[in-house]
Amino acid sequence: MRGELGDAVEVIGEAGDVDSAVRVIVEHQPDLVLLDVHLPGGGGVEVLRRVLAKHPEIRFLALSVSDAAEDVIGVVRGGARGYVTKTISGKELANAIVRVADGDAVFSPRLAGFVLDAFSATDAPPMDPELDRLTQREREVLRLIARGYAYKEVAKELFISVKTVETHVSSVLRKLQLSNRHELSRWATARKLV
Repeated sequence: MRGELGDAVEVIGEAGDVDSAVRVIVEHQPDLVLLDVHLPGGGGVEVLRRVLAKHPEIRFLALSVSDAAEDVIGVVRGGARGYVTKTISGKELANAIVRVADGDAVFSPRLAGFVLDAFSATDAPPMDPELDRLTQREREVLRLIARGYAYKEVAKELFISVKTVETHVSSVLRKLQLSNRHELSRWATARKLV
Protein backbone atom coordinates (compact mmCIF):
# COMPACT_ATOMS: atom_id res chain seq x y z
CA MET A 1 0.00 0.00 0.00
CA ARG A 2 2.79 2.40 0.94
CA GLY A 3 4.48 1.66 -2.39
CA GLU A 4 1.26 2.30 -4.31
CA LEU A 5 0.83 5.70 -2.65
CA GLY A 6 4.41 6.78 -3.34
CA ASP A 7 5.04 10.41 -2.37
CA ALA A 8 1.39 11.45 -2.71
CA VAL A 9 0.83 11.33 1.07
CA GLU A 10 3.05 11.21 4.14
CA VAL A 11 2.64 7.96 6.11
CA ILE A 12 3.37 8.63 9.78
CA GLY A 13 2.37 5.30 11.30
CA GLU A 14 1.11 1.78 10.72
CA ALA A 15 -0.65 -0.81 12.86
CA GLY A 16 -1.68 -4.44 12.53
CA ASP A 17 -4.55 -4.69 14.99
CA VAL A 18 -7.14 -2.57 16.80
CA ASP A 19 -5.15 -1.95 20.00
CA SER A 20 -1.97 -0.89 18.22
CA ALA A 21 -4.01 1.20 15.72
CA VAL A 22 -5.67 3.15 18.53
CA ARG A 23 -2.29 3.63 20.22
CA VAL A 24 -0.59 4.87 17.01
CA ILE A 25 -3.50 7.18 16.11
CA VAL A 26 -3.66 8.77 19.57
CA GLU A 27 0.12 9.16 19.67
CA HIS A 28 0.59 10.68 16.18
CA GLN A 29 -2.74 12.52 15.73
CA PRO A 30 -2.83 12.11 11.92
CA ASP A 31 -5.06 14.23 9.69
CA LEU A 32 -6.49 11.05 8.21
CA VAL A 33 -6.47 7.34 9.01
CA LEU A 34 -6.71 4.78 6.21
CA LEU A 35 -8.67 2.15 8.09
CA ASP A 36 -8.86 -1.57 7.34
CA VAL A 37 -12.49 -2.55 7.94
CA HIS A 38 -11.53 -6.06 9.09
CA LEU A 39 -8.58 -5.12 11.29
CA PRO A 40 -7.86 -7.93 13.79
CA GLY A 41 -9.04 -7.31 17.33
CA GLY A 42 -12.51 -5.93 16.65
CA GLY A 43 -12.46 -4.37 13.18
CA GLY A 44 -12.46 -0.82 11.94
CA VAL A 45 -15.71 0.02 13.73
CA GLU A 46 -13.99 -0.62 17.07
CA VAL A 47 -11.13 1.73 16.13
CA LEU A 48 -13.67 4.41 15.18
CA ARG A 49 -15.54 3.95 18.46
CA ARG A 50 -12.41 4.22 20.59
CA VAL A 51 -10.74 7.11 18.75
CA LEU A 52 -13.57 9.43 17.69
CA ALA A 53 -15.00 9.71 21.20
CA LYS A 54 -11.86 11.60 22.26
CA HIS A 55 -10.52 12.84 18.90
CA PRO A 56 -13.49 13.78 16.68
CA GLU A 57 -11.25 15.93 14.47
CA ILE A 58 -9.44 12.89 12.99
CA ARG A 59 -10.89 11.78 9.66
CA PHE A 60 -11.17 8.15 8.58
CA LEU A 61 -11.27 6.56 5.14
CA ALA A 62 -12.25 2.88 5.26
CA LEU A 63 -10.49 0.42 2.97
CA SER A 64 -11.64 -3.17 2.51
CA VAL A 65 -11.90 -6.11 0.16
CA SER A 66 -15.56 -6.28 1.23
CA ASP A 67 -18.26 -4.45 -0.65
CA ALA A 68 -21.01 -5.81 1.60
CA ALA A 69 -23.67 -3.22 2.45
CA GLU A 70 -23.51 -3.96 6.19
CA ASP A 71 -19.74 -3.31 6.25
CA VAL A 72 -20.12 -0.01 4.41
CA ILE A 73 -23.04 1.16 6.53
CA GLY A 74 -21.38 -0.01 9.76
CA VAL A 75 -18.24 2.09 9.30
CA VAL A 76 -20.14 5.10 8.00
CA ARG A 77 -22.41 4.98 11.04
CA GLY A 78 -19.24 4.62 13.10
CA GLY A 79 -17.88 7.88 11.71
CA ALA A 80 -15.82 7.09 8.59
CA ARG A 81 -15.98 9.79 5.90
CA GLY A 82 -15.49 7.37 3.03
CA TYR A 83 -15.18 3.75 1.97
CA VAL A 84 -13.18 2.36 -0.92
CA THR A 85 -12.41 -1.20 -1.93
CA LYS A 86 -8.91 -2.61 -2.32
CA THR A 87 -9.36 -2.79 -6.10
CA ILE A 88 -8.74 0.97 -6.19
CA SER A 89 -5.55 2.12 -7.93
CA GLY A 90 -2.78 3.86 -6.01
CA LYS A 91 -3.50 7.17 -7.77
CA GLU A 92 -7.23 6.94 -7.01
CA LEU A 93 -6.51 6.02 -3.39
CA ALA A 94 -4.14 8.97 -2.93
CA ASN A 95 -6.83 11.24 -4.41
CA ALA A 96 -9.47 9.77 -2.05
CA ILE A 97 -7.17 10.31 0.95
CA VAL A 98 -6.59 13.96 0.05
CA ARG A 99 -10.30 14.57 -0.56
CA VAL A 100 -11.39 13.01 2.75
CA ALA A 101 -8.65 14.91 4.60
CA ASP A 102 -10.07 18.09 3.04
CA GLY A 103 -13.56 17.26 4.33
CA ASP A 104 -15.19 15.49 1.39
CA ALA A 105 -16.94 12.14 1.62
CA VAL A 106 -15.57 9.58 -0.84
CA PHE A 107 -17.03 6.21 -1.82
CA SER A 108 -16.30 3.70 -4.53
CA PRO A 109 -19.13 4.26 -7.06
CA ARG A 110 -20.97 1.01 -6.38
CA LEU A 111 -20.86 1.60 -2.62
CA ALA A 112 -22.30 5.10 -2.71
CA GLY A 113 -25.72 3.57 -3.43
CA PHE A 114 -25.59 1.58 -0.19
CA VAL A 115 -24.95 4.74 1.77
CA LEU A 116 -27.71 6.68 0.04
CA ASP A 117 -30.19 3.82 0.56
CA ALA A 118 -29.22 3.39 4.19
CA PHE A 119 -29.71 7.04 5.05
CA SER A 120 -32.67 7.88 2.81
CA ALA A 121 -36.00 8.26 4.57
CA THR A 122 -37.73 5.65 2.43
CA ASP A 123 -35.30 2.74 2.32
CA ALA A 124 -33.48 3.07 5.62
CA PRO A 125 -32.76 -0.30 7.19
CA PRO A 126 -34.03 -0.26 10.75
CA MET A 127 -31.44 0.47 13.40
CA ASP A 128 -30.75 -2.72 15.31
CA PRO A 129 -29.28 -1.89 18.71
CA GLU A 130 -28.56 -5.58 19.40
CA LEU A 131 -26.60 -5.99 16.17
CA ASP A 132 -24.81 -2.67 16.72
CA ARG A 133 -23.43 -4.05 20.01
CA LEU A 134 -21.43 -6.69 18.13
CA THR A 135 -17.97 -6.02 16.76
CA GLN A 136 -17.34 -6.55 13.06
CA ARG A 137 -15.53 -9.84 13.76
CA GLU A 138 -18.38 -11.05 15.99
CA ARG A 139 -20.81 -10.34 13.14
CA GLU A 140 -18.64 -12.35 10.74
CA VAL A 141 -18.53 -15.29 13.17
CA LEU A 142 -22.28 -14.99 13.82
CA ARG A 143 -23.06 -15.08 10.11
CA LEU A 144 -20.96 -18.20 9.49
CA ILE A 145 -22.26 -20.04 12.57
CA ALA A 146 -25.83 -19.19 11.54
CA ARG A 147 -25.10 -20.69 8.11
CA GLY A 148 -24.22 -23.96 9.83
CA TYR A 149 -20.42 -23.79 9.75
CA ALA A 150 -18.58 -25.79 12.42
CA TYR A 151 -16.14 -23.88 14.65
CA LYS A 152 -13.22 -25.39 12.76
CA GLU A 153 -14.68 -24.23 9.41
CA VAL A 154 -15.26 -20.72 10.77
CA ALA A 155 -11.67 -20.61 12.00
CA LYS A 156 -10.37 -21.65 8.59
CA GLU A 157 -12.61 -19.17 6.74
CA LEU A 158 -11.59 -16.19 8.92
CA PHE A 159 -7.94 -17.23 9.48
CA ILE A 160 -8.32 -17.36 13.27
CA SER A 161 -7.98 -20.15 15.82
CA VAL A 162 -10.84 -22.40 16.94
CA LYS A 163 -10.36 -21.02 20.46
CA THR A 164 -10.87 -17.48 19.13
CA VAL A 165 -14.06 -18.61 17.36
CA GLU A 166 -15.32 -20.08 20.65
CA THR A 167 -14.54 -16.81 22.43
CA HIS A 168 -16.42 -14.79 19.80
CA VAL A 169 -19.43 -17.14 19.89
CA SER A 170 -19.57 -16.90 23.69
CA SER A 171 -19.41 -13.11 23.47
CA VAL A 172 -22.17 -13.01 20.83
CA LEU A 173 -24.42 -15.29 22.87
CA ARG A 174 -23.85 -13.17 25.97
CA LYS A 175 -24.44 -9.84 24.20
CA LEU A 176 -27.59 -11.09 22.47
CA GLN A 177 -28.77 -12.99 25.57
CA LEU A 178 -29.09 -16.25 23.66
CA SER A 179 -28.40 -19.74 24.99
CA ASN A 180 -27.09 -21.79 22.08
CA ARG A 181 -26.22 -22.00 18.38
CA HIS A 182 -29.80 -22.93 17.45
CA GLU A 183 -31.19 -19.72 18.98
CA LEU A 184 -28.35 -17.76 17.39
CA SER A 185 -29.23 -19.18 13.95
CA ARG A 186 -32.91 -18.28 14.38
CA TRP A 187 -31.97 -14.77 15.54
CA ALA A 188 -29.70 -14.23 12.51
CA THR A 189 -32.23 -15.69 10.07
CA ALA A 190 -34.99 -13.43 11.40
CA ARG A 191 -32.75 -10.44 10.65
CA LYS A 192 -31.79 -11.77 7.20
CA LEU A 193 -28.08 -11.94 8.11
CA VAL A 194 -27.49 -15.41 6.61
